[in-house]
Amino acid sequence: MYRHERCAPNEEAGVVSADKAILGVAGCLCGEGEGKAMRRQRLSVIFTCVAIVAIVGLILPSQSDARRPIRNDFFSVYPSAEGSRLDNLPSNASHCGVCHFDFDGGGPRNPYGLAVEVARNSGLYGDDTEVILAIENDDPDNDGFISLIEITDTINFTNTPTFPGLNQNNISSVSNVSLIEINGHLTPSGSTDTTPPDVTVLYPNGAESFDAETIENLTWAATDASGISHVDIYLSDNNGVTYKPMAKGKPNGQPYGWFVPNLPGSQSLIRVVARDNAGNYGFDDSDAPFTIVGVSGGVVPTTLRDVDMSGTQPFEGGILDNPDVSCTTCHANYNSDVEPWYQWKGSMMAQAMRDPLFIALVTIAEQDAPSVGDMCLRCHSPGGWQEGRSTDTGGGMMTAKDRQSVQCDFCHRAVDPDYKLGISPLEDVAVLDSLDVIPLAYANGQFVTDPNPIRRGPFFDAEASHAFLESPFHREADMCGTCHDVSNPVFVQGATPAEYVPSSFDSPHPDGDLRNMFPVERTYSEWSMSEYATIGVYAPQFAGNKPDGIVRTCQDCHMRDVSGRGCNEPGAPTRPDLPLHDLTGGNYFIPDILPSFFPTEVDPLRLLAGKQRAISMLQKAASMSLSSGQYGGNPAVDVAIVNETGHKLPSGYPEGRRIWINLKAYDELSNLVYESGAYDEATGVLTQDEDAKIYEIKPGISSRLSPVVSLPAGPSFHFALNDSVFSDNRIPPRGFTNADFVAIQSPPVGYSYADGQYSDTTMYVLPPDAVFIEATLYYQSTSKKFIEFLRDENVTNNAGQEIYDAWVQQGRAAPIAMVSDTTSVQALVDVPIEGVPQFRNVLFQNFPNPFNPLTEIAYSLETRGHVTIRIYDVRGSLVRTLVDSIKPAGPHEAVWNGRNDAGEIVSSGVYLVKMSLDNYGAARKAVLLK
Repeated sequence: MYRHERCAPNEEAGVVSADKAILGVAGCLCGEGEGKAMRRQRLSVIFTCVAIVAIVGLILPSQSDARRPIRNDFFSVYPSAEGSRLDNLPSNASHCGVCHFDFDGGGPRNPYGLAVEVARNSGLYGDDTEVILAIENDDPDNDGFISLIEITDTINFTNTPTFPGLNQNNISSVSNVSLIEINGHLTPSGSTDTTPPDVTVLYPNGAESFDAETIENLTWAATDASGISHVDIYLSDNNGVTYKPMAKGKPNGQPYGWFVPNLPGSQSLIRVVARDNAGNYGFDDSDAPFTIVGVSGGVVPTTLRDVDMSGTQPFEGGILDNPDVSCTTCHANYNSDVEPWYQWKGSMMAQAMRDPLFIALVTIAEQDAPSVGDMCLRCHSPGGWQEGRSTDTGGGMMTAKDRQSVQCDFCHRAVDPDYKLGISPLEDVAVLDSLDVIPLAYANGQFVTDPNPIRRGPFFDAEASHAFLESPFHREADMCGTCHDVSNPVFVQGATPAEYVPSSFDSPHPDGDLRNMFPVERTYSEWSMSEYATIGVYAPQFAGNKPDGIVRTCQDCHMRDVSGRGCNEPGAPTRPDLPLHDLTGGNYFIPDILPSFFPTEVDPLRLLAGKQRAISMLQKAASMSLSSGQYGGNPAVDVAIVNETGHKLPSGYPEGRRIWINLKAYDELSNLVYESGAYDEATGVLTQDEDAKIYEIKPGISSRLSPVVSLPAGPSFHFALNDSVFSDNRIPPRGFTNADFVAIQSPPVGYSYADGQYSDTTMYVLPPDAVFIEATLYYQSTSKKFIEFLRDENVTNNAGQEIYDAWVQQGRAAPIAMVSDTTSVQALVDVPIEGVPQFRNVLFQNFPNPFNPLTEIAYSLETRGHVTIRIYDVRGSLVRTLVDSIKPAGPHEAVWNGRNDAGEIVSSGVYLVKMSLDNYGAARKAVLLK
């Protein structure tokens, strides 16, 4: 057998290290390069701590005399294991270590115990005996041996029976047992059969040529006296220097239908690795290289190499549990108001891979830039992606389990790629050390997941039946940044900050730096530069049970604190700060149409509840204030919109999402005399009148790129090709500065906001007969232009037409009213008497308000007289005298330029505008923003 010092199989190495030993023949794929060796030195002290903690934490032996029923059933199924270490140990007789980490029983179950529990609760088996038999061909501890072999095969191995739920990676979790007594009985070893299987690759074996994204049947011959347990298949695209897994755990003796990845080149080899039932590995490679021909027809010649990212790679993160099977046992059907399952199941996190709009969009992205969909699948189906079903980058290989999308086992196996000594779980060290490249940023779906079924969460005292770790990472917004900061790695920054140019096609991004790629969405970065990320913001409408009402992280708003229990386990604590698995954004449209696309996979009632939560979230996201006045002799109104979120308003994926102001003015007879931002629900058309205020971002294609991609320069929905931002007037969050948002590639474009500004004011000049104003801020998730783009640009399948039809049938994603307000316009004059106007004493609200640097102050005098207009700060100190003279009856205006009487610019803040006459006094608040 071929061996490598680090990767070579040993008594307890298990399948992973043995597998890497096989791959080490032509350039060891354990990643033992200079950078990884340095990281290993840096982490070696920490890794040593893991072992010390395991020893120091060892609990002295105790005994359990009475056998529990499940224990009796286990030994009735496997009588040969009775009297073995699975039954009795000197330090703990009649122990429960087959199923539990605590050998006294109770507490978290090991992987075998969890498999028993899941099978018991499935309702498929009559008794525990049937349950135990049903899982005996599984490998719950992922050590390369099925449970039946570990428990019963005492012929081919010298150390069996071994514990079917324990391995070297989770042994530090055991308690109430001597480690010395079990350490040699974790994985079968010492086999008398030391001969590796005889393997021969039959096809492809050299000189063949395959088109990428077609299916080829790979064939091989593998034989061994002990029988073949399974086969793994690898691909090298560099003539054997390195190999990447294409399939694992496949049965021997039948062809494998291989979806040929878009990795073009003439240096491709297939390696087939066979494992026999004694734990020996044998392999064979194609005798000579074969050719993969890249996908043709794309607008640009991208391949999978262009979207190659760091972090956990396919087949490295373990097989995620099916939440419908594994998680419902404890986390569902006990309190729909707070339980994790009910909320998650109705959220878009659980539907990300089912979302028909996403599917239609990826189809067009694949037409434009072949294989770019791989990056999308990372976050929309992380389970399917890391289990190797993303080589069809359009998502065609995804299963119903993969369509569970951002699911429980994925999030709760997540590991912080930035290890923090004394904060991160010690177990993270080994996970990070196993990576070839650790992510540089929380972005682009570059997640890290634990290959072992150890769930992580925000609490240390969870009452769980599975192994768990307290993980501060799960309390932090950094975790959310993994999928909510997205950049296009096909582009690199050009000569100026806003210029991006294509990188070399068919190759990875040159440095992997998020800021050296074209920004697609920046929700996490926007938060990171906001006041929320530093001191926090008082926002009780989002804060749930937080006693101070302060919100800081994504979780504070999108998983707000509630009172309740996180599971139905007896003794599970009732917490006042239980994170509600609400996970809600603003998508209110897709839940309506999912039942027609996936009727057997979704629950309409849970989706409806999720939609209502999304609408509730939208209606907390902004506030509005109106102030009426006069401008140029006409009634006017200021509409001020305040962003109450921790990111831009709106944020997230840009295309199709928009917010706008609908303003209506009525005369004294309630006739509509003016409207801006009118929306026709029958057609889905938003009127683009000259006063319309629509908050949105418009990415697109530059004049530089236009001739390259043969598409017109300007705003575009071709997100995989866009290299420019033509406009962005979205309202920034509290704490905004222009410099910070330039740094995160999300500055205002074609619009301006002052540092510190988190609101926007629009002035509407109205017809003279307007007396009543009604303003509404609307949000629409899917615009008519965008949905028509998905329909018209799709030349691959019917996904675009299907989402368009659903959009029409469900009301064209009718907009949601986020907030509304009304006000009256005060007239300058009363009804004339004998043709003579009868003026009144009135101080109107300054306009605009807030303002920078100028604001107009309109006022009216009933009769000729001495009037003063003065500005005071909130302490009552005089700042500026604007008017101090005799004025005739009628309308007047004064202008304040934000300076005091000395000509100095005053600071931002609230000021009082006071008007004084002999028989009249009035005041208005003016807000100066800089």
